[in-house]
Amino acid sequence: MNERLGALSAAGVSIWLDDLSRSRLRSGNLAHLIQEFSVTGVTTNPTIFAAALSEGSDYETQLADLGGVPAEVAITELCAADVRDACDEFAETYRDSAGYDGRVSIEVSPALANDARGTIEEAAKLHELVDRENVLIKIPATDAGLEAIEETIASGISVNVTLIFSVRRYVQVMEAYVRGLERARERGLDLSGIHSVASFFISRVDGEIDARLRALGRSDLVGRAAVANALVAHGAFEEFVASERFEMLAASGANIQRPLWASTGTKDPAYPDTLYVSDLVGPEIVNTMPEKTLRSFADHGTVNGSVEGRRAEGQALLDEVEAAGVNLDEVFELLEAQGVEKFLASWAELVERVEAATAALGTRA
Repeated sequence: MNERLGALSAAGVSIWLDDLSRSRLRSGNLAHLIQEFSVTGVTTNPTIFAAALSEGSDYETQLADLGGVPAEVAITELCAADVRDACDEFAETYRDSAGYDGRVSIEVSPALANDARGTIEEAAKLHELVDRENVLIKIPATDAGLEAIEETIASGISVNVTLIFSVRRYVQVMEAYVRGLERARERGLDLSGIHSVASFFISRVDGEIDARLRALGRSDLVGRAAVANALVAHGAFEEFVASERFEMLAASGANIQRPLWASTGTKDPAYPDTLYVSDLVGPEIVNTMPEKTLRSFADHGTVNGSVEGRRAEGQALLDEVEAAGVNLDEVFELLEAQGVEKFLASWAELVERVEAATAALGTRA
């Protein structure tokens, strides 16, 4: 097992891979990463699946078996099959960690980002379709998503909340989780079987804020806001788990909703390629990485200390960024909207690729 990743894991970080494809499953690559690189979970999204679908002919047989169903239905079936197989790869990890790790995420359609009822229905459908205890249903943290998160948790389904950029939104996500747990308890459900992570996005924050800082002549602050934002978010998490309201739920068997650092591959080549891993270490944290970042950390990554108790430090930096003239509320609202738009664009690309692949199979037949 890689020593650097082993040290990261020993520091409390669950190392998840932000990628999944049928070729990765069939080649044994995922199994290798589990055994040698301390990978204990997988996340995926429409952009990742669009890339997977473009890799050779791995999906042709299942597409042919589906018999020309609408593209949206085919996408769900194809993605669910990969997630189901990945869940099986992580079955041992899941059992050994009592459900804490060994998790694989599948995302609701981004077309439902502003449709609470549609999201709730699709979350239940995906949970049933994958039919594995260790699946997490990904729901975006939009206004409509908050309602869907609460209802999905209340029904006993584990959730990965995605596209969180601001601490304000993160607090709303944690509140939705608590409300869902309280309702699940009222329904007599076993809270110990309900798990959740909250995916807080990192690199995109620096990407947007850095551009604004440079335009304002404050290059001295670039490359620092994303980590600072995560430190403030972690402080909110610490406050959440220490609250009397959550402690009462924990006494009934509830699990914490772990912070998950997402978008942790650096976008700016001037920054260390392991920045958003090395500087965001701590217990009860998940970091989901592209394989490139995973291998970079395995080669030269370091554990640079814990994020615990550093909320004030992060807030001081964000205050300095705002004082320089950056409207952080505007930045976070823009990033959330862009996040939904990017996934919608990937979904449209997916539909086109599946339709083209189905047509090609029909021509061959």
